[in-house]
Amino acid sequence: QVQLVESGGGLVRPGGSLRLSCEASGFVFRVHSMSWVRQSPGKGLEWLATITGDGTTNYDHSVRGRFIISRDNAKNTVYLQMPNLNVGDTAVYYCQMNQMGTRGQGTQVTVSS
Repeated sequence: QVQLVESGGGLVRPGGSLRLSCEASGFVFRVHSMSWVRQSPGKGLEWLATITGDGTTNYDHSVRGRFIISRDNAKNTVYLQMPNLNVGDTAVYYCQMNQMGTRGQGTQVTVSS
């Protein structure tokens, strides 16, 4: 079955950076589009970015030009590079296998001074 395991979250000061990773298994990773979404306290899921199997990317306007989604099909892994974090980025971040809507358990990102 589809399994997604996120990692790389943590506590960071405003202006800091993190790189999230999501290791996938149980499906042919290289042909599937993947996304990153997040959920902030008291809010619904927010879509951030998508990358297709061939590497085409798309971003929500709120993170376009700041976050970078990428993938390594040899490692069955999708990444989210997040520079210049601010307190509004505090959330649980999930990767998603779009065809089935499956998400992992999430990784907590907390931005605080």
